Amino acid sequence: MIEMVIDARRKDLGGFDVGRILPFHARRMVGPFIFLDQMGPAEFAAGAEAINVRPHPHIGLSTLTYLFEGEIMHRDNTGVTQAIRPGEVNWMTAGKGIVHSERTDPLKRGQGGPMHGMQAWVALPNESEDADPAFHHHGEADQPAYENGGLFARLVAGEAYGAKAGVSISSPLFYVHWELAEGVRTAPPPGKGVAGGYSERALYVAKGEIEVGDRTFHEGQMIVLEPTAEPTVRAIKPSTVMVLGGEPVGPRLIWWNFVASSQERIDAAKADWKAGRMALPMGDDVEFIPLPDVPSTPEPAPAAEAPAKPEPTHPV
Repeated sequence: MIEMVIDARRKDLGGFDVGRILPFHARRMVGPFIFLDQMGPAEFAAGAEAINVRPHPHIGLSTLTYLFEGEIMHRDNTGVTQAIRPGEVNWMTAGKGIVHSERTDPLKRGQGGPMHGMQAWVALPNESEDADPAFHHHGEADQPAYENGGLFARLVAGEAYGAKAGVSISSPLFYVHWELAEGVRTAPPPGKGVAGGYSERALYVAKGEIEVGDRTFHEGQMIVLEPTAEPTVRAIKPSTVMVLGGEPVGPRLIWWNFVASSQERIDAAKADWKAGRMALPMGDDVEFIPLPDVPSTPEPAPAAEAPAKPEPTHPV
């Protein structure tokens, strides 16, 4: 029933702690999901720097930001400035190239407060890699939700359980937020071999403790399901779980903040960023993150973990 369990690796990104789940050395992707971080939970003191991610580039992916607590201000070089708050979705498609920053608003920084959420990267299929960059913000109205008997479920993106979210996706996927009261039982979307099922699926425990089959899993663990498994999930204690998956888009290279189907695309993006050919965000063009001084030797997914390559700078 369970193909693999992945423990989040805690990383300090300049005073802000994240749990890095994907990519993992033995499992680089789940469906088109190639990167997954849990941001926090953290509590920032009044006046603390909080989130302060300088402008940086992306290609070949869509980023999906989803918060449980807190607020982040997004700016990009398509001209968008957009705050995201709990229950909302920021969906940014890099395509052939986008540059953005994410920071805590100065007024919010002065107040301090909590920060907790998820950041996912979705690899684009071949036909969308050269798409024009775009950004879309979605409120709760674009995310079908269900609540009954201690179960709250929100379809953040994609299609599942006969519903479809408002996010415009490029390949088959689903991304669901569960809040489970103690003792509640539920099930993920169906797997391979079932009409409307997905080839690859996983559960990530962001908070609490759950039982899948006869095994128990806790906060910070991803459970990758066998393709045909149809498990029941039971909450041992109140739990927050992200359920995700979809269809593979093919092998992908990931280097720093770049995702691509070929080494040539990675190298071209490196050259463009280093030469200053990618514009900085409007209203946030004073500083940026330089290109890491590391050879461009990304590995396709799935593959063994590359020994020394730059960490993605995009924690949120």
